[in-house]
Amino acid sequence: MLGLLALLLLCGGARAATADAAGDCAARILDVRIAQALPDGARPADGPAWRPVTLPDDWSARWPGHTGKAWYRIDWRCDGASRAPAALALESIIMAGEVYANDDLLWRDASQSEPLSRSWNMPRYWRLPESAMRDGVNTIWVRVAGVAGQHPGLGPVYLGEPEAIERGHEQRVWRNRTLFHVNLTISAALGLFFFSLWILRPQQSSHGWYALTALFWVLFAANIVATSPWPFATTLAAARANAMALTLHIACFCMFTWRFAGRYRPRLEKVMWVGVALSLAALAFVPDDVQPSAQFVIVMALTALFCLNCLHFSIQALRGRDREQQLLAACLLVFLGAAVHDLLLLFKRIDGLSYIPYTSIAVLIGMSAVQGLRHARSVRRIERFNEELEISVQRARDELAVTLAREHELALAHSRLQDRLDIARDLHDGLGGSLVRMTALVEQSGAPLQNRQFLSMLNLLRNDLRQTIDSGASADMKPPATPREWIAPLRHRYTQLFDELGIEVRWDVPASWIVPPSALQCLALTRLIEEGLTNVIKHSRAGRVAVRLAQPDPRALELMVADDGAGFDVAAVCQAGISVGMRSMSTRIARVGGSLRIDSAPGRTRLTASLTLEAEDAEAAPATASAQDVSKNRIRT
Repeated sequence: MLGLLALLLLCGGARAATADAAGDCAARILDVRIAQALPDGARPADGPAWRPVTLPDDWSARWPGHTGKAWYRIDWRCDGASRAPAALALESIIMAGEVYANDDLLWRDASQSEPLSRSWNMPRYWRLPESAMRDGVNTIWVRVAGVAGQHPGLGPVYLGEPEAIERGHEQRVWRNRTLFHVNLTISAALGLFFFSLWILRPQQSSHGWYALTALFWVLFAANIVATSPWPFATTLAAARANAMALTLHIACFCMFTWRFAGRYRPRLEKVMWVGVALSLAALAFVPDDVQPSAQFVIVMALTALFCLNCLHFSIQALRGRDREQQLLAACLLVFLGAAVHDLLLLFKRIDGLSYIPYTSIAVLIGMSAVQGLRHARSVRRIERFNEELEISVQRARDELAVTLAREHELALAHSRLQDRLDIARDLHDGLGGSLVRMTALVEQSGAPLQNRQFLSMLNLLRNDLRQTIDSGASADMKPPATPREWIAPLRHRYTQLFDELGIEVRWDVPASWIVPPSALQCLALTRLIEEGLTNVIKHSRAGRVAVRLAQPDPRALELMVADDGAGFDVAAVCQAGISVGMRSMSTRIARVGGSLRIDSAPGRTRLTASLTLEAEDAEAAPATASAQDVSKNRIRT
């Protein structure tokens, strides 16, 4: 946005006229002349080398391509009291210099050779010492060190009564220095603020482009107030960097206005950034002798782009109904009017003071206010959305509560059905097996049962029923201490029955656990043995039965029930769904983290259950335990 101000400053600063002051010493400038310095920097002697000039002066038109030093001679006198107090003020020295009152040194820049000090926008004021004053004509000598292409020369000179000159000097400091310090401070603060907003909300790309616009303006405007050449080695290097910052500033400003208006122009943006890249390359790599001309062309092209973009944005905004765009357009039109005034001032079409230093701050604050209004509107829209979202969430929460209540009722019903299925499995596997076993005993008995035998059967049925009722709490019970303790009740129940039926039974279990299974796993294996042996009694017509328990490694447990009976077609039975026992066994083993495999053929049927034991229990097992050690202690019956 402030690109035109940059152009004005690059092309020589604001125009001002030499002023006289009233007072005891009514200073009157008699003559102003210029001459090139001698090779050693000394003043040339009076003669044709001295040419008359009018201040402010730019020696580029007089000596094209001259880089070096020149002397300005300003003859003046007091039309008043002899040796009355007087003061001297200079608006600018482009680029560095030193000042003498007659032959007394008043001041000199720190560096008068490359890299030159930067006094081009630094007003200076001195109260002339009485010892340096003469009766009649006095002379102010100013030696200027300048660089071709950077408008070298001397700005307006003010002589007169000290108080009046000092007041004018303070105004120039305010206009040329203080306003820019304020501008830099505000630009940096607002740039950081909108950069933070962009970080929080990257979708607001106008905030990011505004932050970049402010950043490059700060880099450019820092050249306006800088008096030290650091960090650049030459004046032209500083000028190149300054023009690059201006180029990026105007490009980012165009992007900001387009994003602020919600417009995306991919082709135009691509063309602009290609032009920016070419401009940056030209500013960086062109030779020093053509650098000023290239810089002028690029700056004029950027100024035209800036003005056209401002006009186009303003026209589009005034046609639309977006309040923020209209306010931003008003800010741009104000600045554009000030820029046109200062261009006329620059080309000496009118007289007066530059408006841009004053309007730039107001426009900058106005642009930031417009950005703030848009951000505030976005925040209000977000708040309304949050309120609507909260209402929607509450409605969804109510609906979810109703749904959860309905699902809870379904879950309860499912739980009841599952409990019934579990009870049915337990009755089938436990009590059902006992009934089958006792039926077989009664059928095989040649004489009526005695009361004690009948009572023993009833006690067994009671125990099975109690175990069925207590199976839900098996997770809290402790597993049997050894496999022998676990298998003993089963072996006792079935051995007598198999003996009476003439079936040979073999029990093969280890004497101790490597890692004990859980109580639920023990119960599942118990039910599997009961169901398997019951099926042998009911269906197999087997002559031999084997029950084998093994722990091939600390984390695995295998149980096998095998017989040499008639066998059956496993696939056909599963497909027909007629075997409640098989489904019950598979479900039980799966619940405790295992799997069941059934292999059957005429003369051979084998049920193999594989369980995975808990990892922490397996890690706690002694590392030295092995299947070989356990096999030595197996029980064979």
